[in-house]
Order: sequence, then C-alpha cells, then structure tokens
Amino acid sequence: MTPFTQQLEPWGAQGRRAMGAAPVVVAMILALFIALGHDGRHAVQMAALALPLLVWVAWPIRTEALHRLRALCAWPLAMGFVIDGAVRDYLWDRYVAAPNNSMVLGAMSNTQTRESLEYLWQNAPDMLWRATLVLAAATLLALALRRAARWPAGAAAWRPSHRACRYALVLLVLVSALAHASKPWRRLHPTLYWTKWVDDANRLRDGWSQQSQANQRLLESARHAAPTVTFQGASTVMLVIGESINRDNLGIYGYPRDTTPRLAAVKAALGDDFGVIRNAWSADASTLPSLRGLFRFGQAHGADAPHLLALARAAGYKVWWIGNQDDMAVEQHYAQLADRATMINRRPGRSGDSLDGELIDEVGIASRDPAPRKLIVVHLMGAHPHYRLRRPAGANPFAGVQDDVEHSLRRAGRSAWTREARREYDAALRYHDGVLSDLFGQLRDSVGVGGRGAWLYLADHGQEVGHELDRVGHSASTAAGYRIPALVWRSEGLSSQVAEQPFRADWAAWTVAELMGLRWNGRDAARDVLNPDYQWQPPPLAVRVTSFER
Repeated sequence: MTPFTQQLEPWGAQGRRAMGAAPVVVAMILALFIALGHDGRHAVQMAALALPLLVWVAWPIRTEALHRLRALCAWPLAMGFVIDGAVRDYLWDRYVAAPNNSMVLGAMSNTQTRESLEYLWQNAPDMLWRATLVLAAATLLALALRRAARWPAGAAAWRPSHRACRYALVLLVLVSALAHASKPWRRLHPTLYWTKWVDDANRLRDGWSQQSQANQRLLESARHAAPTVTFQGASTVMLVIGESINRDNLGIYGYPRDTTPRLAAVKAALGDDFGVIRNAWSADASTLPSLRGLFRFGQAHGADAPHLLALARAAGYKVWWIGNQDDMAVEQHYAQLADRATMINRRPGRSGDSLDGELIDEVGIASRDPAPRKLIVVHLMGAHPHYRLRRPAGANPFAGVQDDVEHSLRRAGRSAWTREARREYDAALRYHDGVLSDLFGQLRDSVGVGGRGAWLYLADHGQEVGHELDRVGHSASTAAGYRIPALVWRSEGLSSQVAEQPFRADWAAWTVAELMGLRWNGRDAARDVLNPDYQWQPPPLAVRVTSFER
C-alpha cells in the first residue's frame, strides 16, 4: 500500500471513490467542450484556466452547507466553459468565425428579437444536437457536483503526504497562477470573455449611428470639394497596404536573404517603370494611427481633413475595400466608406491564421468589374505577429540556415529566440512576396495593353526583429518600427528620380490621388512624391532617426 493510499485509508473505499469520481467527470466534460471550441495553444490555455475549478471540486469539504454552496457556485462556472465551447464550435462550423469577429458582433448588434427567433427556427436542426449535448453536460455536472468530495464522519484532516502528490499540486497551482496572470490567457476565461463580448456589442450598436453620420459627413465634404479627373477614359488603381513589413528584410531592398524573388523579377523586367522607393517611412508604429494618417492626407487629427475614399467616390471612382484583417475599427472607419467591402478573415487578433493569398480571388472579381474607374484597396495581414501564421505550414526556406544573416545576429548578441523569430519573419516575407506579385499581375492583366492603371504598395509600419535590440514585434522606440517598403507602378511610366526620394506613409494619399488623376480645392502637390514640386519634410517620430535617407 502506497503512502498516498494509506493517507486516504480513514475514508474507506466509498470515500475514496467519492473524492475521485466528481473531479474526473467534471474534467472530462470540460475537456470535451474546450476541445470543441478551441484548438492548439488556446485549448491548453483554457485547460489552465479551468484548473482552479477542478481543484476546488476535488478538495474535500467538511460541512454540508459549504458543500451545497460549492455545488451552487461551481455549476455555473463549469457551464460557462461548456456554453463557450458549444457556441464557438457552432460559429466556426457554420461561418468559420470567432465570436468576436466583426461579422458576428455586427449581426448580433443589428438583430431584433423577431429576427433572432426566426434565425433560431431556421437553424434549429443544426443547433439541436449541440443543445442536447449542452443539456446532457449540465445534468451530469449537477449530479457530479452533488457527489463531490466530502469529509467522512470521524476522518482526520487530509493533507497530501505523498511527494508526487505534493509536487503535482504545486505544479497545478503554478500553471493556473501563470494562466490568470497573463492577460492574453486570462481574457479567454468565459466569464471575462463573454462579459467583454456583450460590452463590445453594446458599444458597437451605440457607435454605429455616430460613425455612420461621420462617414456621411465625409462624403458630403468630398462632394463639396468637387474633385475632378484630369483624363478621359477608364482607369484602375490598386492600393495595397501591408502589415508590419520592415524594408530592411526585403531582398529587393538589398537584404542578403532571398525574401522577394518574384518582385525582384518584376523589377528586372520593368526597370525604372517599377519604382522601389529606397527611403520610405511610416509616421506611426501601429496600424490604426498609421491608417488614419494615410487616408486623411497626413492630417490625422484635422476635423476638416479630406478622406481619400470619399474623394475617390465623389470623383466617380467605384471603391473596393478587400481586407484580411478582422478589425472593427478598420471596418467602420475605412471599409464602410467603400462601395464594396469584403473582409475574408473571421478570427480577430494575432492568432488569426487566414492567409493573404485567400483574398486574391476577391481582388480578381473587383479587377474584372465593368466599372470604368476603380480604386481597389487591399489590406493584408502581411507579417503581423505571429509570423509563423503568415505563411503556409512547412513553407520556411530559412529554417535552420547558417547564413550571413544568422552570423550577423550572433555577432550582435541576439538570443536564439530572436534569431528563430527572424527566420520565421523572413519566411512570412517570402510568402508575402508571392502575394504581392500576384496582386500586381492581376492589376496589369485587368488594365491590358494600352490601358490606364496604377499600383502602389506600402506597409502601415515596420517591425523590430533583432535589428537594433534583442526584441521582436512592434516598436515605437527604434527606427526599425518605422522603416517600411514602398513600391509604385503606373502605366504611363515613372521618373527615375522617384525611387530616390524620401517617402512618408501619411502622405501616401496625395500620391494615390495623383495616380487617380484627381484635382480639387486644397490639393497639395508638394506632398506627392510623383510631382516635380515634391518637398520632403521628416515626420515627427517618437524615436530619433539619424538619417531619413537610408
């Protein structure tokens, strides 16, 4: 007989079974629904968050009143995990969407009681088996919790004396403490997650009317500016916005690793007509402020600043927004200003694994649309962390390589974790290169020989991946967070001087307006990099940059 068994001997066989049965049943039910609603590391995180509940159920309680109180409290907590898993499984199975996806939140915020009842009736067959499973789980949990561990009459206080038992308890406490201390883990807890979900839905409902009115004001202001087009005939302009791309990691910019073979081939074929702007910078180190500056012509906080999409529509362009980032702010402030908006990503946040290549068909549909003048905005995930999710599985040509980049990182004292992140980042850029070349090819094919068209690609901001610090990710404190690529092509050709001009992402709207041939009151040619009157001014950054010409 082991020491642990001896410790439980005062309980008797029935007592030991009572102690073990309830936690096992609860654990099996939670594991089932966690597996239904989550995969990979999220499932592990949810299991860690459920540990306190399992320990509580397993811990013996002496008095009947406390036992009943535990059952009353533990049942709704356990049901939170059950319902969370069932709802997530339904949404992913039916819509390939997470609960906080903008489509789901938007549908819930914009649905009345009658519509909800009609939806439930229409989808009852698909919901029935899940509802049955939830009901069965609720019943089993109630029965198990009624039989959870109690002190047998006359039993001595139980303390785990077996060393393995003590170590296991300590490990469980540590894992659970880490899970609850980490915000990305903690926010997955059903109690916190669904409370925030309800708040988000309410805020979205409240903000819709205000944002809709703001968008209408932007369109009215654009019509009042009376933009005109300087040429006759059809035109297609494509604006491609990358995410978290540092130009220092692109082969087309001189990076030693071959991260842009297809773009390099395009450059070799087109020469100066395909402009690689050498010294491009973002004015911000994160997405939303960068986009606001870009689309508001560098006047992010100007109440009267024009909006690029509104001006394009006022001038007669049909506007598309095709995005692979599921972000409510992006959708409301930008996508909703377009004539057509398509958001292909259904899983918000860094864990979204929707590849950028999945939107190419949607861009093709827009490119073939018969509208004579088109502006197609393509918003990519690019190389947004997590880098390994920005490429197909197994597509990492730099895994395990010992090349000049690896040796330079070692000499700079970068950690193994940072060096591995750099390999993953470069692999994401290699995939990104293929997406960009496909998008460029679609634009040229849609324009055809002799047609008028233009293509501009830039990133919203850069990324620090061991360039200046032994750190990985967004960076407002190093120049790497602001260094971006900028590539431009137009059917009429480019001046060879364009590639040597410094460029600001928050001035990009002036260049896009020129590519569309727009003229309106308030146009500033000095901020258009394609214009001979262009006058560079360094952006005010949160970090000191020694030179904007490198």
